Amino acid sequence: MRSGHRLGRRFGWLWGAYGTSALGTWLAFGAFPLIAVRVLHAGPAEVAALSSVGAAVGAAAAVPLGPWVEFRRKRPVLIAADLVRCAALLTIPAAFALGVLTFLQLLLVSAVVAAADITFRAASGAYLKTLLPAEDLLVANARFESTAWTTTIVGPPLGGAAIGLLGPVATVVADAASYLLSALGIRATGGHEPPPGRREAVRMRAGDLLDGWRYVLADARLRPLFFNTALFNGLVMAAEPLLAVLMLGRLGFAPWEYGLAFAAPSIGGLLGSRLARPLVTRFGRHRVLVASGTLRALWPIGLAFPGPGTGGLLLVTAVELGLIFCCGVFNPVCATYRLERTAPDRVTRTLSAWSVTTKASTALLTAVWGVLGTVLGPRTAIGLAGVLLLATPLLLPRRAAARPSGPGARATAERSAVPPQPPA
Repeated sequence: MRSGHRLGRRFGWLWGAYGTSALGTWLAFGAFPLIAVRVLHAGPAEVAALSSVGAAVGAAAAVPLGPWVEFRRKRPVLIAADLVRCAALLTIPAAFALGVLTFLQLLLVSAVVAAADITFRAASGAYLKTLLPAEDLLVANARFESTAWTTTIVGPPLGGAAIGLLGPVATVVADAASYLLSALGIRATGGHEPPPGRREAVRMRAGDLLDGWRYVLADARLRPLFFNTALFNGLVMAAEPLLAVLMLGRLGFAPWEYGLAFAAPSIGGLLGSRLARPLVTRFGRHRVLVASGTLRALWPIGLAFPGPGTGGLLLVTAVELGLIFCCGVFNPVCATYRLERTAPDRVTRTLSAWSVTTKASTALLTAVWGVLGTVLGPRTAIGLAGVLLLATPLLLPRRAAARPSGPGARATAERSAVPPQPPA
């Protein structure tokens, strides 16, 4: 590990770009539903569609982008994804100012941003792998995770204040500006980016769209982790709307109390991400991955039992704190494990398939749990999600992996012997 864990100027620019766009995203948290309700007078069905349909369409649109991006230099793709998100979001305040904003426009922008998000995440993982040697990836991912939780704590309160002072589209403008600044930061990374691998075929075939999934499913270590993260994230997110109904409706909590129950525990994510590397150093990556992945599955069932008053609020806060702390440890370790396990010429397709599956499973499970919440009641449906989450640790990798397996393993071993490019 480098002395002081200084990862170089180029990583510094990438980290700054990530932090800027993450802050913009959390400043604009809930902006689209708010605009739909207060400006367009949308009903519950339309607001639900805005969350699920936009994400699903964006995920579908991102499927062909993974194979395409794999054989392109990643830095221009990252810049383009930021600029696309910036341009798409700026159409919202422009239409609002002209009095022509429609629900269809919100839906289309949501889909475009979702597709660009998936593309950016996939390309950024591949780009990070070219910037840093393998032994620095955990430090880098822990810094990203720490930054994500910090902006989660700071962004929503500032965004709420901005909306109160400047109107419903103020945070959308801030989010668009954050993507522009992110693009400038990524451009400033400079330096030499290794050329991507060459395609054997000139044109993309239909079968190429499934390469990312084939690679993951062929790897005995990535496969269970893939299903674990898709199922865990989907079930956790599916229970969130029902918890909002339970707390804000039947239990009578005020909106600020509901927000506090989720904002304050984000400190646990910040702490967990800071502890990820020391824990791996002491106990080993595989043990930390399995332990944190198991412990995070134990907390959500507690969300089925809050009552009214201070006791119920403290219970939700404590459960979320434990859950988010475990996720703060797990996420950077998982991201590093996934990057090191994936061959360099498959990173973008693999991460794209991973993101598409996670978004699709979340959209599907959210819809299913909406029906279950209506039939069984919110508390019972939340409890059912918690019980199913208890089984997700069975999908964690059972044994530590010494070397990557599956397609591209030899390429990974050969390229890992090549010294990384020094920071410019």
